[in-house]
Amino acid sequence: MRNGLKQFYDPVAVTLLTGFLGSGKTTLINELVSDPRMHETAVIINEFGSIAIDHDLVRTGSERYIRTTTGCLCCSATSDIRTSLFELHEARMKGAIGPISRVVIETTGLADPAPIINSLIPGGAPATALRDHAVARHFYLQGVITTFDTIDGRSTLASFIEGWKQLAFADAVILTKTDIAEEKRNWARELAVLNPAARFHDRNGPGFDLVSLLGETPYSVSQKAEDVNGWLAMERLSPHPEHDHDPNRHGDEIEAFYLTSETPLDPDAIGILLGVLVSPQNRGLIRMKGLVALSDDPERPMVIHAVQHRMDPTVRLPQWPGEERGTRIVLIGMDLPQQQIRALFDALVARSKKSRRKTA
Repeated sequence: MRNGLKQFYDPVAVTLLTGFLGSGKTTLINELVSDPRMHETAVIINEFGSIAIDHDLVRTGSERYIRTTTGCLCCSATSDIRTSLFELHEARMKGAIGPISRVVIETTGLADPAPIINSLIPGGAPATALRDHAVARHFYLQGVITTFDTIDGRSTLASFIEGWKQLAFADAVILTKTDIAEEKRNWARELAVLNPAARFHDRNGPGFDLVSLLGETPYSVSQKAEDVNGWLAMERLSPHPEHDHDPNRHGDEIEAFYLTSETPLDPDAIGILLGVLVSPQNRGLIRMKGLVALSDDPERPMVIHAVQHRMDPTVRLPQWPGEERGTRIVLIGMDLPQQQIRALFDALVARSKKSRRKTA
Protein backbone atom coordinates (compact mmCIF):
# COMPACT_ATOMS: atom_id res chain seq x y z
CA MET A 1 0.00 0.00 0.00
CA ARG A 2 2.89 2.29 0.80
CA ASN A 3 4.14 2.34 -2.79
CA GLY A 4 0.73 2.31 -4.47
CA LEU A 5 -0.87 5.06 -2.39
CA LYS A 6 2.20 7.16 -1.68
CA GLN A 7 0.98 9.90 -4.03
CA PHE A 8 -2.23 10.25 -2.02
CA TYR A 9 -1.02 10.07 1.57
CA ASP A 10 2.53 11.44 1.66
CA PRO A 11 2.50 15.24 1.90
CA VAL A 12 3.68 16.98 -1.26
CA ALA A 13 6.54 19.47 -1.12
CA VAL A 14 5.69 23.03 -2.14
CA THR A 15 8.40 25.39 -3.38
CA LEU A 16 7.72 29.12 -3.47
CA LEU A 17 9.38 31.08 -6.28
CA THR A 18 9.45 34.82 -5.56
CA GLY A 19 11.26 37.81 -7.00
CA PHE A 20 10.37 41.32 -8.05
CA LEU A 21 8.68 42.22 -11.35
CA GLY A 22 10.79 41.32 -14.36
CA SER A 23 13.50 39.48 -12.44
CA GLY A 24 13.16 36.29 -14.49
CA LYS A 25 10.77 34.00 -12.61
CA THR A 26 8.76 32.87 -15.64
CA THR A 27 11.95 32.06 -17.55
CA LEU A 28 13.01 29.81 -14.69
CA ILE A 29 9.57 28.19 -14.55
CA ASN A 30 9.88 27.36 -18.25
CA GLU A 31 13.27 25.81 -17.61
CA LEU A 32 11.90 23.84 -14.68
CA VAL A 33 8.85 22.35 -16.37
CA SER A 34 10.85 21.38 -19.46
CA ASP A 35 13.26 19.32 -17.35
CA PRO A 36 12.34 15.61 -17.51
CA ARG A 37 13.22 15.25 -13.82
CA MET A 38 10.25 17.48 -13.01
CA HIS A 39 7.55 15.69 -14.99
CA GLU A 40 5.37 15.24 -11.88
CA THR A 41 5.51 18.91 -10.93
CA ALA A 42 2.38 21.07 -10.75
CA VAL A 43 2.64 24.83 -11.23
CA ILE A 44 0.52 27.54 -9.61
CA ILE A 45 1.01 31.11 -10.85
CA ASN A 46 -0.24 34.04 -8.77
CA GLU A 47 -0.60 37.15 -10.94
CA PHE A 48 -1.21 40.79 -10.18
CA GLY A 49 -4.24 42.19 -11.97
CA SER A 50 -7.58 40.94 -13.23
CA ILE A 51 -6.34 39.47 -16.53
CA ALA A 52 -4.07 36.41 -16.43
CA ILE A 53 -1.21 36.40 -18.93
CA ASP A 54 1.70 34.57 -17.31
CA HIS A 55 0.13 31.13 -17.68
CA ASP A 56 0.27 31.54 -21.47
CA LEU A 57 3.94 32.48 -21.21
CA VAL A 58 4.77 29.18 -19.52
CA ARG A 59 5.37 26.56 -22.18
CA THR A 60 3.96 23.27 -20.96
CA GLY A 61 2.56 20.12 -22.43
CA SER A 62 -1.09 19.17 -22.11
CA GLU A 63 -0.24 16.81 -19.27
CA ARG A 64 1.11 19.59 -17.07
CA TYR A 65 -1.17 20.81 -14.27
CA ILE A 66 -1.05 24.59 -14.21
CA ARG A 67 -3.31 26.95 -12.33
CA THR A 68 -3.48 30.75 -12.25
CA THR A 69 -4.74 32.90 -9.37
CA THR A 70 -5.25 36.65 -9.50
CA GLY A 71 -6.31 37.34 -5.92
CA CYS A 72 -5.89 40.51 -3.91
CA LEU A 73 -2.24 40.81 -2.95
CA CYS A 74 -2.87 41.93 0.61
CA CYS A 75 -5.27 39.17 1.61
CA SER A 76 -7.17 36.91 -0.79
CA ALA A 77 -4.07 35.75 -2.67
CA THR A 78 -3.38 33.59 0.39
CA SER A 79 -6.87 32.13 0.21
CA ASP A 80 -6.58 31.60 -3.55
CA ILE A 81 -3.36 29.65 -3.15
CA ARG A 82 -4.89 27.40 -0.49
CA THR A 83 -7.88 26.90 -2.76
CA SER A 84 -5.62 26.02 -5.68
CA LEU A 85 -3.74 23.45 -3.60
CA PHE A 86 -7.01 21.94 -2.39
CA GLU A 87 -8.29 21.67 -5.97
CA LEU A 88 -5.02 20.03 -6.95
CA HIS A 89 -5.46 17.48 -4.16
CA GLU A 90 -9.06 16.81 -5.22
CA ALA A 91 -7.97 16.30 -8.83
CA ARG A 92 -5.32 13.82 -7.68
CA MET A 93 -7.81 11.86 -5.57
CA LYS A 94 -10.35 11.67 -8.41
CA GLY A 95 -7.75 10.52 -10.92
CA ALA A 96 -8.31 13.59 -13.10
CA ILE A 97 -4.55 14.18 -13.21
CA GLY A 98 -1.52 11.97 -12.84
CA PRO A 99 0.82 11.69 -9.86
CA ILE A 100 2.14 14.95 -8.37
CA SER A 101 5.40 14.87 -6.41
CA ARG A 102 5.99 18.62 -6.10
CA VAL A 103 4.21 21.96 -6.48
CA VAL A 104 5.95 25.16 -7.54
CA ILE A 105 4.13 28.42 -6.79
CA GLU A 106 5.30 31.45 -8.74
CA THR A 107 4.20 34.60 -6.94
CA THR A 108 3.56 37.93 -8.56
CA GLY A 109 6.56 40.23 -8.39
CA LEU A 110 4.68 42.59 -6.07
CA ALA A 111 3.77 39.92 -3.53
CA ASP A 112 4.75 40.17 0.11
CA PRO A 113 5.85 36.58 0.84
CA ALA A 114 4.92 36.72 4.54
CA PRO A 115 1.15 35.99 4.26
CA ILE A 116 1.72 33.26 1.67
CA ILE A 117 4.37 31.57 3.80
CA ASN A 118 2.13 31.92 6.85
CA SER A 119 -0.61 30.04 5.01
CA LEU A 120 1.70 27.09 4.33
CA ILE A 121 3.68 26.56 7.55
CA PRO A 122 2.60 24.97 10.84
CA GLY A 123 1.37 27.55 13.31
CA GLY A 124 0.81 30.14 10.59
CA ALA A 125 -2.49 31.48 9.29
CA PRO A 126 -5.40 29.74 11.07
CA ALA A 127 -7.55 27.28 9.17
CA THR A 128 -10.95 28.77 8.40
CA ALA A 129 -12.44 25.88 6.42
CA LEU A 130 -12.12 22.12 5.93
CA ARG A 131 -10.21 23.00 2.77
CA ASP A 132 -7.44 24.56 4.86
CA HIS A 133 -7.11 21.46 7.06
CA ALA A 134 -6.81 19.27 3.96
CA VAL A 135 -4.08 21.51 2.54
CA ALA A 136 -2.17 21.35 5.85
CA ARG A 137 -2.31 17.54 5.80
CA HIS A 138 -1.38 16.99 2.18
CA PHE A 139 1.12 19.78 1.44
CA TYR A 140 4.08 21.37 3.20
CA LEU A 141 6.32 24.31 2.37
CA GLN A 142 9.72 22.97 1.42
CA GLY A 143 11.59 26.10 0.44
CA VAL A 144 11.61 29.65 -0.88
CA ILE A 145 13.64 30.62 -3.94
CA THR A 146 13.98 34.29 -4.86
CA THR A 147 15.23 35.77 -8.13
CA PHE A 148 17.25 38.98 -7.95
CA ASP A 149 17.73 41.20 -10.99
CA THR A 150 21.38 42.32 -11.00
CA ILE A 151 20.58 45.21 -13.34
CA ASP A 152 17.55 46.78 -11.66
CA GLY A 153 17.71 45.14 -8.24
CA ARG A 154 19.37 48.03 -6.46
CA SER A 155 16.63 50.48 -7.49
CA THR A 156 14.02 47.89 -6.49
CA LEU A 157 15.44 47.64 -2.98
CA ALA A 158 15.53 51.42 -2.72
CA SER A 159 11.86 51.78 -3.64
CA PHE A 160 9.91 48.65 -2.63
CA ILE A 161 9.82 46.89 0.74
CA GLU A 162 8.51 43.81 -1.08
CA GLY A 163 11.94 43.36 -2.69
CA TRP A 164 13.60 43.35 0.74
CA LYS A 165 11.14 40.84 2.16
CA GLN A 166 11.43 38.50 -0.81
CA LEU A 167 15.18 38.32 -0.24
CA ALA A 168 14.89 37.99 3.53
CA PHE A 169 12.61 34.93 3.36
CA ALA A 170 14.67 33.08 0.73
CA ASP A 171 16.56 29.84 1.20
CA ALA A 172 18.21 30.35 -2.18
CA VAL A 173 18.73 33.57 -4.15
CA ILE A 174 19.21 33.29 -7.91
CA LEU A 175 21.14 36.20 -9.41
CA THR A 176 19.68 36.88 -12.86
CA LYS A 177 20.88 38.89 -15.89
CA THR A 178 24.50 38.60 -14.82
CA ASP A 179 25.38 37.89 -18.45
CA ILE A 180 24.17 41.31 -19.63
CA ALA A 181 24.77 43.47 -16.56
CA GLU A 182 27.42 46.08 -17.29
CA GLU A 183 28.32 46.53 -13.63
CA LYS A 184 29.90 43.50 -11.97
CA ARG A 185 29.37 43.36 -8.21
CA ASN A 186 29.77 40.82 -5.45
CA TRP A 187 26.03 40.54 -4.93
CA ALA A 188 26.30 37.55 -2.63
CA ARG A 189 28.35 39.57 -0.16
CA GLU A 190 26.13 42.67 -0.42
CA LEU A 191 22.81 40.82 -0.10
CA ALA A 192 23.99 38.59 2.73
CA VAL A 193 23.33 41.56 5.01
CA LEU A 194 19.60 41.00 4.37
CA ASN A 195 19.77 37.23 4.61
CA PRO A 196 22.99 35.70 5.96
CA ALA A 197 21.57 32.17 5.71
CA ALA A 198 20.70 32.30 2.01
CA ARG A 199 22.64 30.44 -0.66
CA PHE A 200 23.44 32.53 -3.73
CA HIS A 201 23.53 31.15 -7.27
CA ASP A 202 24.46 32.79 -10.56
CA ARG A 203 21.75 32.01 -13.11
CA ASN A 204 24.37 32.18 -15.87
CA GLY A 205 27.22 30.58 -13.97
CA PRO A 206 28.77 27.25 -14.97
CA GLY A 207 26.90 24.25 -13.66
CA PHE A 208 23.78 26.14 -12.57
CA ASP A 209 21.06 23.56 -11.97
CA LEU A 210 17.69 24.85 -10.85
CA VAL A 211 16.33 21.39 -10.05
CA SER A 212 19.14 20.80 -7.55
CA LEU A 213 17.81 23.71 -5.46
CA LEU A 214 14.56 21.85 -4.79
CA GLY A 215 14.90 19.71 -1.68
CA GLU A 216 12.57 17.82 0.63
CA THR A 217 13.33 19.27 4.09
CA PRO A 218 10.52 21.51 5.43
CA TYR A 219 11.08 25.26 5.29
CA SER A 220 12.51 26.85 8.42
CA VAL A 221 13.03 30.44 9.53
CA SER A 222 15.46 29.48 12.29
CA GLN A 223 18.54 31.00 10.64
CA LYS A 224 16.82 33.87 8.84
CA ALA A 225 17.20 37.49 9.92
CA GLU A 226 15.21 38.58 12.98
CA ASP A 227 12.88 40.63 10.79
CA VAL A 228 11.47 37.44 9.24
CA ASN A 229 9.98 36.15 12.50
CA GLY A 230 8.66 39.63 13.20
CA TRP A 231 6.93 39.90 9.83
CA LEU A 232 5.32 36.48 10.27
CA ALA A 233 4.15 37.37 13.76
CA MET A 234 2.65 40.62 12.52
CA GLU A 235 0.67 38.70 9.90
CA ARG A 236 -0.76 36.38 12.56
CA LEU A 237 -1.70 39.25 14.86
CA SER A 238 -3.17 41.49 12.17
CA PRO A 239 -5.88 39.61 10.28
CA HIS A 240 -7.10 41.44 7.19
CA PRO A 241 -10.67 42.72 7.56
CA GLU A 242 -13.24 42.44 4.84
CA HIS A 243 -12.81 45.26 2.35
CA ASP A 244 -13.28 46.27 -1.24
CA HIS A 245 -10.12 45.89 -3.27
CA ASP A 246 -9.32 46.74 -6.86
CA PRO A 247 -7.38 43.72 -8.22
CA ASN A 248 -5.55 46.05 -10.60
CA ARG A 249 -4.10 48.24 -7.85
CA HIS A 250 -1.36 47.63 -5.28
CA GLY A 251 -1.43 50.26 -2.57
CA ASP A 252 -2.10 53.84 -3.60
CA GLU A 253 0.56 54.05 -6.28
CA ILE A 254 1.10 50.90 -8.36
CA GLU A 255 -1.54 50.01 -10.91
CA ALA A 256 -1.96 47.53 -13.74
CA PHE A 257 -3.89 48.30 -16.90
CA TYR A 258 -4.43 46.39 -20.11
CA LEU A 259 -4.42 46.89 -23.85
CA THR A 260 -6.46 44.30 -25.74
CA SER A 261 -7.55 43.83 -29.33
CA GLU A 262 -9.01 41.07 -31.46
CA THR A 263 -7.66 42.75 -34.61
CA PRO A 264 -4.17 41.58 -35.66
CA LEU A 265 -1.87 44.59 -35.51
CA ASP A 266 0.48 46.06 -38.08
CA PRO A 267 4.06 44.84 -37.29
CA ASP A 268 5.71 48.19 -38.05
CA ALA A 269 3.21 50.15 -36.00
CA ILE A 270 3.52 47.86 -32.98
CA GLY A 271 7.25 48.56 -32.98
CA ILE A 272 6.54 52.27 -32.71
CA LEU A 273 4.06 51.68 -29.88
CA LEU A 274 6.51 49.56 -27.88
CA GLY A 275 9.18 52.21 -28.33
CA VAL A 276 6.85 54.82 -26.88
CA LEU A 277 5.85 52.62 -23.95
CA VAL A 278 9.42 52.01 -22.80
CA SER A 279 10.62 55.54 -23.53
CA PRO A 280 12.07 57.65 -20.69
CA GLN A 281 8.93 59.80 -20.82
CA ASN A 282 7.00 56.94 -19.20
CA ARG A 283 9.08 57.13 -16.05
CA GLY A 284 6.63 55.19 -13.95
CA LEU A 285 6.73 51.97 -16.00
CA ILE A 286 7.84 49.02 -13.88
CA ARG A 287 6.86 46.04 -16.02
CA MET A 288 5.30 45.27 -19.39
CA LYS A 289 4.48 41.86 -20.79
CA GLY A 290 2.05 40.37 -23.23
CA LEU A 291 1.13 38.48 -26.36
CA VAL A 292 0.56 40.37 -29.61
CA ALA A 293 -1.31 39.17 -32.70
CA LEU A 294 0.37 40.53 -35.84
CA SER A 295 -1.23 40.89 -39.26
CA ASP A 296 1.67 39.28 -41.15
CA ASP A 297 1.06 35.94 -39.40
CA PRO A 298 -1.85 36.04 -36.91
CA GLU A 299 -1.33 32.41 -35.88
CA ARG A 300 2.16 33.11 -34.51
CA PRO A 301 1.88 35.56 -31.60
CA MET A 302 4.75 37.78 -30.55
CA VAL A 303 5.84 37.67 -26.90
CA ILE A 304 6.93 41.00 -25.42
CA HIS A 305 8.73 41.73 -22.16
CA ALA A 306 10.09 44.94 -20.71
CA VAL A 307 11.43 46.00 -17.32
CA GLN A 308 11.33 49.75 -16.79
CA HIS A 309 12.93 51.17 -19.96
CA ARG A 310 14.72 48.01 -21.06
CA MET A 311 12.93 46.01 -23.76
CA ASP A 312 13.83 42.36 -24.19
CA PRO A 313 14.16 40.98 -27.72
CA THR A 314 10.74 39.96 -29.01
CA VAL A 315 10.02 36.32 -29.82
CA ARG A 316 7.44 34.76 -32.16
CA LEU A 317 5.79 31.61 -30.86
CA PRO A 318 4.98 28.79 -33.31
CA GLN A 319 1.32 28.95 -32.24
CA TRP A 320 -1.01 30.44 -29.64
CA PRO A 321 -0.41 28.79 -26.26
CA GLY A 322 -4.12 28.50 -25.44
CA GLU A 323 -7.57 28.89 -26.88
CA GLU A 324 -7.66 32.66 -26.38
CA ARG A 325 -6.49 34.69 -29.37
CA GLY A 326 -5.88 38.39 -29.71
CA THR A 327 -3.47 40.94 -28.29
CA ARG A 328 -3.18 41.17 -24.49
CA ILE A 329 -0.62 43.57 -23.04
CA VAL A 330 -0.36 44.39 -19.35
CA LEU A 331 1.48 47.46 -18.10
CA ILE A 332 2.35 47.82 -14.42
CA GLY A 333 3.61 51.10 -13.07
CA MET A 334 3.09 54.33 -11.17
CA ASP A 335 1.33 57.38 -12.61
CA LEU A 336 1.39 56.07 -16.16
CA PRO A 337 -0.36 58.30 -18.74
CA GLN A 338 -3.10 55.78 -19.34
CA GLN A 339 -5.32 58.02 -21.44
CA GLN A 340 -2.55 58.89 -23.89
CA ILE A 341 -1.35 55.28 -24.10
CA ARG A 342 -4.86 54.00 -24.79
CA ALA A 343 -5.39 56.68 -27.44
CA LEU A 344 -2.18 55.63 -29.20
CA PHE A 345 -3.13 51.97 -29.01
CA ASP A 346 -6.64 52.65 -30.31
CA ALA A 347 -5.14 54.56 -33.24
CA LEU A 348 -2.91 51.56 -33.97
CA VAL A 349 -5.92 49.22 -33.92
CA ALA A 350 -7.89 51.55 -36.23
CA ARG A 351 -4.96 51.70 -38.64
CA SER A 352 -4.68 47.91 -38.64
CA LYS A 353 -8.43 47.50 -39.31
CA LYS A 354 -8.19 49.94 -42.21
CA SER A 355 -5.25 48.03 -43.72
CA ARG A 356 -7.14 44.72 -43.45
CA ARG A 357 -10.17 46.20 -45.28
CA LYS A 358 -7.95 47.42 -48.10
CA THR A 359 -6.34 44.00 -48.58
CA ALA A 360 -9.58 42.03 -48.19
